[in-house]
Amino acid sequence: MEPTASDWVNFWNANVFAVITDNTKPAMKWAASELKKRGKKVYVVDLSDKPAPDFLKSVSELPVGLDRAIIGITKSEPGDLIPALKEKGAKKVWIHWKTETEKALGACRDENLEYLAGRCPMMYLGSGLSIHGVHRTIAKMTGNY
Repeated sequence: MEPTASDWVNFWNANVFAVITDNTKPAMKWAASELKKRGKKVYVVDLSDKPAPDFLKSVSELPVGLDRAIIGITKSEPGDLIPALKEKGAKKVWIHWKTETEKALGACRDENLEYLAGRCPMMYLGSGLSIHGVHRTIAKMTGNY
């Protein structure tokens, strides 16, 4: 089933998020920061070659009890993370624009895990006059919000 406009907006109503990055998509750290500003509990998993010291280094380090996961990685296959994220309790997964793969989408379907794919999270989390606001405006004008 194709997601509705409210599915994209309501994704952010959860309380506990995992943000999975490999530092190839800057929006991932911005999304984590914005979610923290909104009072959400956020666990960042940094799969890069040089992970930040205060971030988790693998999905296996996440606690059980996630609500949502946001994946934005390009150096490895995002589909490989889906079973572990479901095991940690993720109920919905957002797969960042240009990081969605057939394997990731198939893994979500295989795990009966709801997913949204193909959009930047900052289009929904960004505020004010910024590149994200411009992106959001264009998306709304073209019916892609």
